[in-house]
Amino acid sequence: MGKLAVGAAVVCAAAACAAAALVVRHRMRSSGKWGRAVTVVRELDELCGTPIAKLRQVADAMDVEMHVGLASEGGSKLKMLITYVDNLPSGDEKGLFYALDLGGTNFRTLRVQLGGKEKGVVNLESEEVSIPPHLMTGSSHELFDFIAAKLQKFVSAEPEEFHPPPGKQRELGFTFSFPVRQTSISSGTLIKWTKGFNIEDVVGEDVVGELTKSFEKIGLDMRVAALVNDTVGTVARARFSNQDVIAGVILGTGTNAAYVESAHAIPKWQGLLSKSGEMVINMEWGNFCSSHLPLTEYDQDLDLESLNPGEQIFEKIISGMYLGDIVRRVLLKMAEEADFFGDTVPPKLKIPFIIRTPDMSAMHHDTSSDLKVVGIKLKDVLEINNTSLKMRKLVVEVCDIVATRGARLSAAGIFGILKKIGRDTVKAGEKQKSVIALDGGLFEHYAEFRSSLESTLKELLGDEAADTIGLEHSNDGSGIGAALLAASNSQYLGVQES
Repeated sequence: MGKLAVGAAVVCAAAACAAAALVVRHRMRSSGKWGRAVTVVRELDELCGTPIAKLRQVADAMDVEMHVGLASEGGSKLKMLITYVDNLPSGDEKGLFYALDLGGTNFRTLRVQLGGKEKGVVNLESEEVSIPPHLMTGSSHELFDFIAAKLQKFVSAEPEEFHPPPGKQRELGFTFSFPVRQTSISSGTLIKWTKGFNIEDVVGEDVVGELTKSFEKIGLDMRVAALVNDTVGTVARARFSNQDVIAGVILGTGTNAAYVESAHAIPKWQGLLSKSGEMVINMEWGNFCSSHLPLTEYDQDLDLESLNPGEQIFEKIISGMYLGDIVRRVLLKMAEEADFFGDTVPPKLKIPFIIRTPDMSAMHHDTSSDLKVVGIKLKDVLEINNTSLKMRKLVVEVCDIVATRGARLSAAGIFGILKKIGRDTVKAGEKQKSVIALDGGLFEHYAEFRSSLESTLKELLGDEAADTIGLEHSNDGSGIGAALLAASNSQYLGVQES
């Protein structure tokens, strides 16, 4: 009996040793895999690094590309498009103006009543209309006839007090968010369709001419006074209430910038100099590229798999369309190389763009002690359950690295514009205020992104110059901004209102 007991004890001890060895091996393997996951994040942090010296190089490269783009067509990655907007709102504009905002599968019609400096925007009414899918690939007259009919319905429903006096036309600002070669303030030929539209017979045609034909068919007496894009509209919207505004930047799903340039500084401009001596330039800065941009394997893969490889590189590392997917790609590598989410790679993690930037923002802004929001997002979006606090913290760190790089590079871009127009330093005896108007969901709703952008711009400028630069949220450039440009380019300017 004693022998049996001893034998059992030996067996038990051996089993215990084996179990302990398994636990140790498992822990070693786990700690090895955890170490690999941490290494992936550390490498990302290093590659996404934006020390101030690098940001100055990016700003200098932006400045150089701006000069090249203004000198001749096609010489730069930056298109530096002449917008023919040389008469921005003064703040004195009064009267009733309309806007048509066409930029996707919906369009908006707006009626904006302006009351000058004292009253600003007195009244605003708008209506949103969905475009039937068949019109997005049909013929030009079908699309523009549909828009004209909806606009006429919008106008015909307004009370008599809004009716113009006999002989006076209604005036419209037309925001057309597709690539256009502008030929005047109120005309431009379509270069190509994007966003699911493909109407061949409009390419190369004047989009204002096409819309006007549709107005004439149904007897709608309305004149397109300005053809604009949303970024230029952002400048106009902000300038109406603040004459110190010198640029507009969109940081949303996509990104772009426009700014006020001296007409003398545009060698490729062959037209007459404007009275103002200024011209708004649409940079199309999303296409900016430089060897100084901190790019990673994740950015390169995203670019290769995109619809436009080699294009819009700046946009692909700073805008809302892409930030969430960069985070997804990093998490996928952690899952594949370090079993970060368990023995199998979560299938949902392989789906491009499944993590949207609002999801990323919600995780980044999670202040709960157990990072509950991060856990919920991983479960709801990626179907990943049972994540530890340690794992959630690493996910937040990935969000922080990607967002911070985007915000700091956005600030470098703005600093590049300020350098180009000589507003990056304070000249002796001068305290000229310069305001940048910003719009877009990324700037408006992603607080960590916004605060990083603001602090980085101050860091680049230095205290003295930073005191002369302001950032201002300017909403609805594509709507109100377009109506304001119709007002500042009205055919009745200087004519006494009846």
